[in-house]
Amino acid sequence: MNKNIPELYGSLVFNDQIMKNKLPKDVYKALRKTIENGTHLELEVANSVAVAMKEWAVENGATHFTHWFQPMTGITAEKHDSFITPIGDGQIIMEFSGKELVKGEPDASSFPSGGLRATFEARGYTAWDPTSPAFIKEHTLCIPTAFCSYSGEALDKKTPLLRSMEAISKEAVKVLKLLGYDDVTRVITTVGPEQEYFLVDKDLYKKRKDLIFCGRTLFGAMAPKGQEMEDHYFGALRPRVSAYMQDLDEELWKLGIPAKTKHNEVAPAQHELAPVFSTTNIAVDHNQLTMEVMKKVAEKHGLACLLHEKPFEGINGSGKHNNWSLTTNTGENLLDIGKTKAKTTRFLVFLAAIIEAIDNYADLMRMSAASAGNDHRLGANEAPPAIVSMFLGDEISGIVNAVLHDEYFNKPASVQMETGAHVLPHFMKDTTDRNRTSPFAFTGNKFEFRMLGSSASVAGPNVILNTAVAESLSHFAEKLSDVPAEEMDNAVHALIKETISAHQRIIFNGNNYSEEWVKEAEKRGLFNLRSTPEALREFVSDKNVALFTKHHILTKEELFSRYEIHLENYGKTIHIEAKTMLQIMSRDFLPSLMKYMSAVSEEICRKKSACVDISTACEEKLLKDLTGYYETITQYNAKLEEATKTAETMTDMLKQSFYYHDTVLFIMDKMRESVDAAEALIPDDYLSYPTYDKLLFSV
Repeated sequence: MNKNIPELYGSLVFNDQIMKNKLPKDVYKALRKTIENGTHLELEVANSVAVAMKEWAVENGATHFTHWFQPMTGITAEKHDSFITPIGDGQIIMEFSGKELVKGEPDASSFPSGGLRATFEARGYTAWDPTSPAFIKEHTLCIPTAFCSYSGEALDKKTPLLRSMEAISKEAVKVLKLLGYDDVTRVITTVGPEQEYFLVDKDLYKKRKDLIFCGRTLFGAMAPKGQEMEDHYFGALRPRVSAYMQDLDEELWKLGIPAKTKHNEVAPAQHELAPVFSTTNIAVDHNQLTMEVMKKVAEKHGLACLLHEKPFEGINGSGKHNNWSLTTNTGENLLDIGKTKAKTTRFLVFLAAIIEAIDNYADLMRMSAASAGNDHRLGANEAPPAIVSMFLGDEISGIVNAVLHDEYFNKPASVQMETGAHVLPHFMKDTTDRNRTSPFAFTGNKFEFRMLGSSASVAGPNVILNTAVAESLSHFAEKLSDVPAEEMDNAVHALIKETISAHQRIIFNGNNYSEEWVKEAEKRGLFNLRSTPEALREFVSDKNVALFTKHHILTKEELFSRYEIHLENYGKTIHIEAKTMLQIMSRDFLPSLMKYMSAVSEEICRKKSACVDISTACEEKLLKDLTGYYETITQYNAKLEEATKTAETMTDMLKQSFYYHDTVLFIMDKMRESVDAAEALIPDDYLSYPTYDKLLFSV
């Protein structure tokens, strides 16, 4: 490391300290006002910022700039322009204007739009988001921007997120003022997204077409060892992995991404990185950058970073835990219980709003985590089930029960942890255990939404969470708005009690993996949307359309465009997987199987022709098994080819998505059973690809 960490951190970010040093005081104040209050930024201010930003970028080796945005592809996009401007006689100057900073014009026709834009309607705009700092990546100044069409529709993930942050702030401030917190003018949602991933050897990765095209293995016999020994979780880092993680930290720190925690995860070759909390908008940008940097750093170490939710069957897949909280502009966390009656009441108001929001919009929460990849995890006893519920823990549940029964709550006294070893230091136990099976768990001044898939943008889930809670807070503000001051305490208590009573079905502190909970959730009337098509169908229900349009998060057209894009992505993902499987079977696996069958057959003939009495029973049994697998695989191969062609002809995308799930995936899974069984009998020398034992234990 060339610099110490404080010098390294944020060295490639046009952060507040840089702005303060490089901008005139009046310009800096105007920019801070825009960032903190969302006020309009004048072009003269933008021009001044652009000059300073360009000078700083050039000083740090940048030659180009780009409007860095997040289209509905799930990844980021960028078009690079150089700073050079010809001035005649073969001379140039380095120039960057406020107009170039504020607005860009990428082609909008080639990005997913869900029908919002036709191919001939190409014009689109990117608009600078001053709340997310610009940064330098590979000699290019990257300016975080929103992306919209010529007619103003949001074509990206950032715009609805910013809208949702404004909506929840607006409604939260209303409620806080009714509770007597007149000094609060803004409420900020914060997020810390934990990121799980796999690392495999790059050369081995290149030999797996399924990993290259699909991000996951479509077949593969289990290695003799998986995660059953539980020795990988938090285990000592292997040198190659440690070197990768060190470089990854440095690259992220340069970009101002507060990478904090790194460790081995449960499955072999699986790891996790967790950052410190940031404002939601910045946290989303940072997570998109983190995934990109992970892959690039892996390349330098001869590794491939896999972000798919289920790269390997039989071991845990990868998720992303969205740690969400609410903070005031005065610096107080609204999900902190507090030590005074007023602050505890405030906490309970916001807790009740969240309980109502999660219950009313559990279908949207599930939908926000829906994807073809994540369907392999949810409900598979490695991630939360597809049923959305809330875990509150003993202490908060005790408070809630006291409210429901009009009882006084006695907070449990702090208890010293007894380890039985006197040499160990004394410390106090937390008042609540954790529940790692819960989809939405209170973990102490924050909620952890655990359903997300590892490759997903965290923008979508936070848009839904922000908007749903904003709706509940809007109800609260309406109910309390005309209450006289002397009656407010009683009215607030009644509101909390009424809300929790009406929505307590969503609270569950037990084992979410158990069959008993599935039955209990059904009795409670909770959604159990097991697949992406089921979840997406709920996305455009009347109540959900009303939610998004009421708070101006998405117009009806923008909402349905995203619905179509999700359906289309689901179908395309499984279609690509099916075609990849067909290609591997015909070009690689079946020829390998036939070659080995031929070798076994030749061995049987050789033994039978020998002059000695040698039994061929084992070889004949092996050949019979291999032949059976070959016939079964061939039959399913033909069915898969036919089913894939049928899917291609379907025009109703919802029906097509169900067909992909119910028919195409079913055939693929059945074929995989025979492929995996056959692979376990074939020597590695006959296979054209590396098996699970090599992929999982080679780094």
